[in-house]
Amino acid sequence: MSFLRKSKIQAKSHDEIIKMRAAGLVVGHTLELVRQSVKPGMTTAELDALGEDSIRSSGATPSFLGYYGFKGSLCLSVNEEIVHGVPGSRELAAGDLLSIDCGAIVDGWHGDAAISLIVGGRDAASEQDLALMDDTEKSLWAGISAMRAGGRLHAIGEEVEASVLESQAARQATGMDLAYGVIEDFVGHGIGREMHMDPNVHNYAVAGKSPMIPSGATLAIEPMVTLGTIESKTLADEWTVITADNSRAAHWEHSVAATDAGLWVLTAVDGGAAKLAEFDADFAPLAD
Repeated sequence: MSFLRKSKIQAKSHDEIIKMRAAGLVVGHTLELVRQSVKPGMTTAELDALGEDSIRSSGATPSFLGYYGFKGSLCLSVNEEIVHGVPGSRELAAGDLLSIDCGAIVDGWHGDAAISLIVGGRDAASEQDLALMDDTEKSLWAGISAMRAGGRLHAIGEEVEASVLESQAARQATGMDLAYGVIEDFVGHGIGREMHMDPNVHNYAVAGKSPMIPSGATLAIEPMVTLGTIESKTLADEWTVITADNSRAAHWEHSVAATDAGLWVLTAVDGGAAKLAEFDADFAPLAD
């Protein structure tokens, strides 16, 4: 879940990051369960109930349910919906592009992550939707890999945007007709005892002074990319955000801790080990 905030970065202690990992694992396992359970004909309300049961049966509390009046434990955003999709009676169809955002609280500490998938599997998807989904995920890991203790906060957004543009150029070079838009109105955020904390974590290059990332920083990095405009509008439910041109959107997110030793992706079941290796970033779990 994403909101604009300020730019002050709080460091966490070793023990606090361990506690955040507990919440992150609940989120990671819940997203895997929901991913494996999605099938055509299911409603978003049914998926939400599955997610809530997974969170609560793990001894955690949903972060989103009741948050400023939000009526779900998951944000479920379909096709042109970018973020904050409210669960309900909508039936999912084969080929739908679904983004699933999940948050959980354990002993007062939050975890927050999102994935995108194709309902019915990759064979049900269009070429453009698969490209969008995969390239957005790639940009997430490019941004994560740019997060380092002592580094610049704005380096994260620079790497996310550079990755998106590089992927776009590579796709266009093969003859694929697409152009990506990186959403600017919704960004990542600090995370800890609150779901949304300082700072803003942009998904694009930002001019001006950049705060330094302290050792012990925990950030939720979450690019949202479209197959068209970066402009958006909010539906009558006052939550669901869609693209202004009805182009499709993908959303990926992880909560990440940076220490002097490297990175620990708190909401990835493997701590981020596999993906961080692909990006030559240091994997540094405090415990697992």
